[in-house]
Amino acid sequence: MARTRANDYEDKQRSILDSAAAVFADLGMDKASMSLIAKQCDISKPLLYHYYDSKDALIFDIVRTHLSELDEALEAADRSEEKPEERLRILIHEVLDNYRNADNQHKVQINIAGTLPDKLTAEIQAIERRIVKRFASVLNGINPRLNADKPLLMPATMSLFGMLNWVYLWFREDGPISRDDYADMTTRLMLDGIREIA
Repeated sequence: MARTRANDYEDKQRSILDSAAAVFADLGMDKASMSLIAKQCDISKPLLYHYYDSKDALIFDIVRTHLSELDEALEAADRSEEKPEERLRILIHEVLDNYRNADNQHKVQINIAGTLPDKLTAEIQAIERRIVKRFASVLNGINPRLNADKPLLMPATMSLFGMLNWVYLWFREDGPISRDDYADMTTRLMLDGIREIA
């Protein structure tokens, strides 16, 4: 007979993901053990294995959850009826808002290269591609010449993600620039830059 789930299963699972992300972000994938993660979560190791049967499964779910929530937030925020310039502003704000309080998860995502089995990696990459495709489409709407003579759309799109994905390294909520200010600045940099390309 299958074991029934407790009413607070999802809450506990989310707590495990958050605590595990902090351990992985601090120690790296190799040094973080399931024993250390269980201790950080203040649960027994057998209970941790009830939720996740391996370290790979745990790492995968941290990144999958982080990216899926971002993907869903972008889909909900995107306004296809708006001009591409406004869509870009909305989407950049949404990314940076979604990254709020997710530095550990984001660091795990950035550092998982080569650590997960191919099948799990492919699932994560599929979500990443959806996110990138959404932004590439918007940038192409702003300047269709990006792909006219040279294939510049993807380099421009990935340059944008370079500005967004590394913000966790230097941005501080109590710093001299707000999250919204940085989102607006990034939007202006992209708009001014890609309009001049090609």
